[in-house]
Amino acid sequence: MALSQPAAGSSWAAAAPARAGPGPGAGPGAAPTPAAGPGPCWAAVLACLSLACSYVGSLYVWGSPLPRDHPSVIKRRFTSVLVVSGLSPAFVWLWKELTGVKLDTPLPALLGLRLEGLVPATLLPLLLTMILFLGPLIQLSMDCPWRWLDGLRVAFDPRFWVLCLGDVRWLRNQVVAPLTEELVFRACMLPMLVPCTGPGPAVLACPLFFGVAHFHHVIEQLRFRQGSVGSIFMSAAFQFSYTAVFGAYTAFLFLRTGGCPRGVQRAWGGLHGPVGLSVPPAGHLAGPVLCHSFCNSMGFPAVGAALEHPRRRALLPCYLLGVLLFLLLLHPLTEPTFFGGTPACAPRPGGSPACS
Repeated sequence: MALSQPAAGSSWAAAAPARAGPGPGAGPGAAPTPAAGPGPCWAAVLACLSLACSYVGSLYVWGSPLPRDHPSVIKRRFTSVLVVSGLSPAFVWLWKELTGVKLDTPLPALLGLRLEGLVPATLLPLLLTMILFLGPLIQLSMDCPWRWLDGLRVAFDPRFWVLCLGDVRWLRNQVVAPLTEELVFRACMLPMLVPCTGPGPAVLACPLFFGVAHFHHVIEQLRFRQGSVGSIFMSAAFQFSYTAVFGAYTAFLFLRTGGCPRGVQRAWGGLHGPVGLSVPPAGHLAGPVLCHSFCNSMGFPAVGAALEHPRRRALLPCYLLGVLLFLLLLHPLTEPTFFGGTPACAPRPGGSPACS
């Protein structure tokens, strides 16, 4: 099922900002309720742009001549991005206050910070992502000199995690970057975009901010002459492409692990203020963060190495099987009812709520 076309029976179909009909209980002679004006949507886009610029700008406030992987640069950037990330929920609150949009969902739940359904919302998206990486995982096990038992012993050894936590580059790639980027670019942007566009377009628009934000690496690569100008821009275009696709995937996960929190009214009257806007599901932040961390640890699949691998006849079918299983399980493993949500309600053309 296409994300941007929620069919009947979809567990979180949301209405696009089309022309609104008469409100609930309106008589035959009642005038149609006017559709929402462009104000909240323009405010949402400006807020998202401000968030993206603030996040990227915070990386350069220190003005250090050292490269990005230097420990002192990483520590300073930790400070700045954590400050921006901590202030990012204020953008959502300010957007609600300035536009008059009032949601029944509390702000922490709207940002994916809730306990209900947390365990499945943490494990199922990670399992789904590992299925997609079935080929690279099999390739890693083929090339690794360790046995599975040895790997498990290392994973459960506290000294291994002490070493990891003492490595600022590991902290950046596996903890700080996934947490702050998912909070800013998914948890804070989606609640503002979904009421204007509906979930499908929001999933496609949200990663554009995320992909463009990664273009700042071009500045450092040109500054330290890490290749020719053409190769640097080609690399940046490729990075934009796969970060945009990945951003769409984690945005999808954020919304699918949502739905309507139990006890929260999601009918047509659940959004007070500008009428005709979709109501954003309260998703879970944990799943996208863990998937982001996992993908950072795996890197982009080494398809070229797989094609030249000595055991490629056994390896390449694993790549294909992982992609096929991922596509088959994408919706079943992200069913919103697994994560403490109830089916979302969307207004019918006549104005009455339709829960699917």
